[in-house]
Amino acid sequence: MAVVTWGRDLAEVYDAVYAAESEPSVLEPQVGLLADLAQGGRALEFGVGTGRVALPLRDRGVAVEGIELSEPMVEQFLTKPGGQDVPVTIGDMCTTRVPGTFTLVYVVANTIMNVTTQDEQAAVFLNAAAHLEEGGRFVIAVVVPQLRTFLPGKNSRVFTLEPAHVGIETLDDVAGQIASSHHWMQVEGRLVTYSAPYRYVWPSELDLMARLAGFRLAHRWAGWDRSTFTADSGSHVSVYEKAD
Repeated sequence: MAVVTWGRDLAEVYDAVYAAESEPSVLEPQVGLLADLAQGGRALEFGVGTGRVALPLRDRGVAVEGIELSEPMVEQFLTKPGGQDVPVTIGDMCTTRVPGTFTLVYVVANTIMNVTTQDEQAAVFLNAAAHLEEGGRFVIAVVVPQLRTFLPGKNSRVFTLEPAHVGIETLDDVAGQIASSHHWMQVEGRLVTYSAPYRYVWPSELDLMARLAGFRLAHRWAGWDRSTFTADSGSHVSVYEKAD
């Protein structure tokens, strides 16, 4: 199974590394939109991580469950207030099933790209469909592939250059749409380094995977604020609806 998972070293500093993603100005639009799309029903997060989104969504009154492959990430989740009240199943988002049906399944923060083959990314859609009620929604938030940011003929670029964080992206297999993200970070007095592959995926490819799984595209926005998606948008929030 070609799915990236996070070890204990990263799990212990994950929330500190991505603290900016938990700021109210960033998180509240995400949680607000997901709560609206849940329509009062149950929600399931693929790649729930340390609960950054699931816990505030639960605080909005949505019954949330999660699937997460990394046990160390779930250990961090369980230490948080309310973490014990959100059921989390250890497993991958391609095949892991949990009981019951949901009105919303979502995978955010580029996590779909942690699944590094096309077949298994397509399996994520099939798994979402298997969990959803008719008319339920599957939400994906992911970047648009950033190939235009690479200099012609080059297969690497520096995307972050800060005193406490250097980030380099490499194109490993253009035909297979595989790249890797490499990080060197000072976090809470520790040097944290990690590299991970990911499979970048185009919006049109996601739409085809969705149709094969019995979805139709209901909305595509450039961000959680529901702004208009254009050819120049760097990311998108796509909402797929399960056909009747």
